[in-house]
Amino acid sequence: MSSVSRGKLARTGLLATVFICAACGLVYELALVALGSYLIGNTAQQASIVLGLMVFAMGAGALAAKPLQKRAAAAFALIELLLALFGGLSVIALYAAFAWLHLYTVAMVGVALLLGVLIGAEIPLLMVLLQRLRKQSAGSAVADLFAADYIGALLGGLAFPFLLLPVFGQIKGALIVGAVNALAGLILVFTLFRRDLRRRTRWIVGGFAALVAVTLVGGYAYAGRFEAEAQQALYANPIVYSEQTQYQRIVMTQSISPFRDTDTRLYLNGDLQFSSVDEYRYHEALVHPALAGDRDDVLVLGGGDGLALREILEYPDVENVTLVELDPAMTDLARDNPVLNRLNGDAFADPRVDTVNADAFNWLRGNTGRYDAIIVDMPDPDETATAKLYSVEFYGLASRLLAKDGRMAVQSGSPYFAPKSFWCVNKTLKEAGTKPVPYHVTVPSFGDWGFNLVGAKSTPELALDPPGDLKSLDGPTLDAATVFPPDRPERDVPASTLMDPVILEYAQSEWDSYG
Repeated sequence: MSSVSRGKLARTGLLATVFICAACGLVYELALVALGSYLIGNTAQQASIVLGLMVFAMGAGALAAKPLQKRAAAAFALIELLLALFGGLSVIALYAAFAWLHLYTVAMVGVALLLGVLIGAEIPLLMVLLQRLRKQSAGSAVADLFAADYIGALLGGLAFPFLLLPVFGQIKGALIVGAVNALAGLILVFTLFRRDLRRRTRWIVGGFAALVAVTLVGGYAYAGRFEAEAQQALYANPIVYSEQTQYQRIVMTQSISPFRDTDTRLYLNGDLQFSSVDEYRYHEALVHPALAGDRDDVLVLGGGDGLALREILEYPDVENVTLVELDPAMTDLARDNPVLNRLNGDAFADPRVDTVNADAFNWLRGNTGRYDAIIVDMPDPDETATAKLYSVEFYGLASRLLAKDGRMAVQSGSPYFAPKSFWCVNKTLKEAGTKPVPYHVTVPSFGDWGFNLVGAKSTPELALDPPGDLKSLDGPTLDAATVFPPDRPERDVPASTLMDPVILEYAQSEWDSYG
């Protein structure tokens, strides 16, 4: 092979390393953002903090790399090994800080700055190595390096949500990327720049590489046990089921309640969704007022656990129920898990039920059907992804599907613990063109919990027409549910919209006060 061909091959190998390192660097950033959104919520805030800190630190890292340029090959190898070590272990370290030390934000800032400095030091050193292979103008060298860097970032951006996260999960995915990062750096240095390394330096790099390899392999082997122990540290009761889906973390726990029966609890991203001891109080209050009128065709938005379905299917004159739930893993669990299936009365097996796994907002935009009753049973709006489901736009799309005399019930949070959030839902429904009737009941696991009932064209009458006696509701109880105590009056708060999701701020700040 001619020297020209060898030079081209060497440059291609170096640019391929830039490509791989860029992909790994972006995965580290995305892993921190995703972990923060799962554990803390507020994806926009977590993304802003992580990306801002890392970009700042990358600039500092580029400056810090100046003195290392004389020994660029050795410095690059050690930096890639450090990146592999700290980047690969970043998710484990932050999860441990959250679960046991309660120091997540401080730890996240430290990890983001450390990784940013190391990533920022890569390009200056790679530039030096590229020029050693063949001298070229600064503009051409920068263009080549940045092209490989940006294209590699695209690979990392796509690989994280579509491959690493669903196939390996966050912990193992980060460890795998760390191993790839180390291999790419070592292969480049020991194949193209081996002569630049002194014998002692080779032994130091080789020994450190072995240590990193053992650490990453050990972390991968221990990942499952670590995750189980860390999860259990976050929950008071034993975990009987856990799954990280494409959309959320689903956890079920079981214990013996004070009433000596089994207390099964479902959590989504750490937020309690129900306790089997008292969930009937919540679902009776949500469902039955909406079904007090016509109810041939019913729409459920959310409610993937099937418990609202159970209440609806008690009505023999209900002909069709459409349930729209984003996460297929949630509906599969409700259908197949023996405990949850027993709680929901095997609701998904009822031939009247049609399950649609789709984003409720987008599904509403493309639907023109009409429903006699609509049940909106969404998770609390304490994350960016769920805040849009409490917006003027969302409620406008939902109410548009109500039949002439249709009724819609909306879970609205706690008027006691989160009064601004509750009355924001009420105000948002008004801005969407409806006339909501607010009411609240006691659900011991949640405390005081509220709902809003709206009609297609007018203010609905809060009433009941169940096929049999309910456990927690009757006429007088429901009438009393419309009365709010003097210390929890209606709040004058703005409506929440897609462009100004004020309910996200309310939900996070109010519940943090009781955290």
